[in-house]
Amino acid sequence: MNGHAQLFPTHTMKIILPDATIQEVPGDPASLLVILDRLGINPAEVIVSRNGKLVPEDAVARGDDEIRIIRIAHGG
Repeated sequence: MNGHAQLFPTHTMKIILPDATIQEVPGDPASLLVILDRLGINPAEVIVSRNGKLVPEDAVARGDDEIRIIRIAHGG
């Protein structure tokens, strides 16, 4: 048995996309701008919450964070 798994637990970040699909990704620290870019999402078209609180796109997500990406409706 490998004892390292208990010493260095892996964290999974949960990302909830605008269409309500869920992606689980490694919990390595990353700015929300980087996450949005990797997902091909324009930051001007969404707002983001981290663990239930709205955050700016330059905030950093990590570990077991839950990220929800919400598409904003705009226009007249």
